[in-house]
Amino acid sequence: MKTNKSGYVTGVIAAIIVLLWIGIVKFTPSEAKAIQPLVEHSWLMSWLYQLFSIQTTSTIIGIFEIVTAIFLIASFWSKKAGKIAGLLTIVIFATTLSFLISTPGIWKMMDGVPVTDFFIVKDLAFLAVGLQVFTQSEAENNS
Repeated sequence: MKTNKSGYVTGVIAAIIVLLWIGIVKFTPSEAKAIQPLVEHSWLMSWLYQLFSIQTTSTIIGIFEIVTAIFLIASFWSKKAGKIAGLLTIVIFATTLSFLISTPGIWKMMDGVPVTDFFIVKDLAFLAVGLQVFTQSEAENNS
């Protein structure tokens, strides 16, 4: 399947912007406290609070997000960077989507329809971008 170049590039740039932005915000005390309920209930991330403070954990997550954005930028020139970027992006957004299962009280009913914090649901699109970046780098490495 041939990837639509402009759609691919737009998706990757959107992921870069979001990862840089939320990565930088993770350095703030407000964001560290805001993500605490998500991280402390996560079977993938709760162990971080056993080793680090709330702020340090948030900072580590922010660094991981910024590094991923840098690999995504590099993926436009390097297929090896693309493979790494794809994997890191998949890890980030699969982890955040797991919060929909692990965080108590995240699902609510609104007029008979189950709803959640929609900022997490958008990560489905970014997970798709990570999969595209990874498979694109794999396909070009194998050709």
